[in-house]
Amino acid sequence: MSGNEAGTTERFITVSLEKRGVSCTAKLLGDRAPITCDAVWNALPLGGDVYHAKYARNEIYALVPPFAPEEPPLENPTITPIPGDLCYFTFTDTQLGTSSYGYENDAKHQGRTTVVDLALFYERNNLLINGDAGWVPGIVWGSVVDGLDRMADACQDLWRAGALGESLTFRRA
Repeated sequence: MSGNEAGTTERFITVSLEKRGVSCTAKLLGDRAPITCDAVWNALPLGGDVYHAKYARNEIYALVPPFAPEEPPLENPTITPIPGDLCYFTFTDTQLGTSSYGYENDAKHQGRTTVVDLALFYERNNLLINGDAGWVPGIVWGSVVDGLDRMADACQDLWRAGALGESLTFRRA
């Protein structure tokens, strides 16, 4: 499917916290981020160990290997994601290499020259600024249309109880 067709065909995915057995449904924003949506859609399923953000606030994310033929341009960017936004970020290994991020030495993304961050924002008042790098705009490529309340409760539990052993996955609905 080309980027032009993406705006006319509705596509949905399921975003899940596997161990907690919680999912929500998101609509891809093919009219606003066609290149990113096509890249994600063509690579599904995607996922990995889940992390809860330290800086952005109400965000959970998985770090995955690059999967697009070419990294998408910064289409439909934001630095203030709202509840239900799915965002796409690209980082280099050195951007995520400082100990201040809290990644363990054996984290699966260590040693990759490019790391893709697929994120879900589950509550208000997020600001994408990082003390090391400054503003970190993300591509908004999807929006949760069902189940955000259940997912937000699970994300709060993840924040309090911990993320070890939990996976965040993205699949076609």
